[in-house]
Amino acid sequence: MTVAPVRATGIGSWPGTSVREAVRTVRDLLLEGDGVGLPFLPETPARGPGADIIGRAAGLLVDLPVDLQPSGWRFVDRPGRDAGRTASLLREELDELAEAYDGYIGPLKLQVAGPWTLAASVRLNRGERALVDTGASAELVESLAAGIARWVADVRRLVPGAEVVLQLDEPSLPAVLEGLLPTDSGFGRIRSVDPQVAARGLQTVLAAHDGPTVIHSCHPSAPLPLLRSTGVGAVAIDLTGATPARWESVAATLDTGTGVWAGVLPTDGSGTSTGAHRLVVDGLERAGLAADALRGLVVTPTCGLAGLTPQGARDVVRAALDTARRLGEEVDR
Repeated sequence: MTVAPVRATGIGSWPGTSVREAVRTVRDLLLEGDGVGLPFLPETPARGPGADIIGRAAGLLVDLPVDLQPSGWRFVDRPGRDAGRTASLLREELDELAEAYDGYIGPLKLQVAGPWTLAASVRLNRGERALVDTGASAELVESLAAGIARWVADVRRLVPGAEVVLQLDEPSLPAVLEGLLPTDSGFGRIRSVDPQVAARGLQTVLAAHDGPTVIHSCHPSAPLPLLRSTGVGAVAIDLTGATPARWESVAATLDTGTGVWAGVLPTDGSGTSTGAHRLVVDGLERAGLAADALRGLVVTPTCGLAGLTPQGARDVVRAALDTARRLGEEVDR
């Protein structure tokens, strides 16, 4: 299969409670035979606790069990019922992946919450976010790296022909860096994490994977200089409301050799492939980049596919595929 100069994929989440239906729908949408689609293992948060972004990532942690409290996921001394349920959900994903991709050869993307979003959400025994404790945060980083290594090994065993692409989701990273997260009491703010410490944590987790890597942060102020300093292969960002300064930062990112995954298809029903195509072309032109800068670009929806109907999610992904084809024609001119 010839790989297109511009590709398309999904961010990760998908509507519905059937893993089998989600895995096969995503596979069929993204493997249409023209090399544009990059398939991924969909997350289905509607299945309940343990399938959500935080519970799912916490379920990968090695020797750091969690359970679910009214305040959210919390570290505990030993695994309990919640940990067992999460492990079962993860096994179900892998079972369906192995069956759907039997004999497949090519890229396959996995997504998991990154270390700082996880540390900002999982709580210590005493109730505070793990982020408040430097030692606990460091332990979480190492544990997540070990868990991801095991997870990727399982995927490679089940789908031997897969080139695993690892995506770290960091929606909370800007708040972590800016000190915007409230303390447990609600009367204060957790001290910001030093950017160098944040970068080292991301590097540690990225180093657990020896294949292609992506960091996704959908926040409008996602810190592109910090993200590309980690050595990640690509950054995935929301560009639907990007300012000229943001496009300049995108250009700087491309100049360093870091790839860009452009979130240009809104999930609120307002996006079209024509509009997304124009958005990317105009943005790169304003940043002084020629059409060849599109080569290697990956088009994605913005966050929120899981909140749509299955048909709505399919429509958005199809629009992303069509946008990638249109942009690919720009490269070939």
